[in-house]
Amino acid sequence: MTFEPLLTSAAVVAIGEIGDKTQLLAIVLAARFRKPVPIILGILGATILNHTLAATLGYLVADFLTGTGFRLAVGAAFIAMAGWALIPDKVDDDAATRTQGGVFLTTLVSFFLVEIGDKTQIATSLLAARYHQIAMVAVGTTIGMMLADVPAVFLGEAATKIVPLRYVRIAAAIMFALIGLWVVLSAFHFV
Repeated sequence: MTFEPLLTSAAVVAIGEIGDKTQLLAIVLAARFRKPVPIILGILGATILNHTLAATLGYLVADFLTGTGFRLAVGAAFIAMAGWALIPDKVDDDAATRTQGGVFLTTLVSFFLVEIGDKTQIATSLLAARYHQIAMVAVGTTIGMMLADVPAVFLGEAATKIVPLRYVRIAAAIMFALIGLWVVLSAFHFV
């Protein structure tokens, strides 16, 4: 048995996740809830589920995910997320009273949804198509995701002691908007 699919998958996703929207989400969740253990477990659960599905279905849909229509939809979703990131929600006010289970479920659901169509999910699909080893690729990409996001959770918790959540929200909105514009422009081959 070769470990190339596992190691390659872990490296590709760990590097690809740096600065990614899901890593930013990990920082925002840590800043809001200040409960790293349920956040990390939620990220792990969402990643296992999402990347297993992506690896399983990857070779069937890999060609579809590179189309112009898909890129436009992803770009529009990023731009919509930018607007949403600017809106303070109720969770900011009651984050300190949120239960461990509530933080876990919030993280699990939001991470799973945000990861749909993400570059690491697409990379997982493509790696599974390349290696034809669903389990090794899913485990590798999950390890890569955790290597990038666990430090982000602890950074997010520490950063909010210095930087107010309002500024984190503005930075997230700017990043989402820029990524959305880049994706839309690249769909038309302007970038």
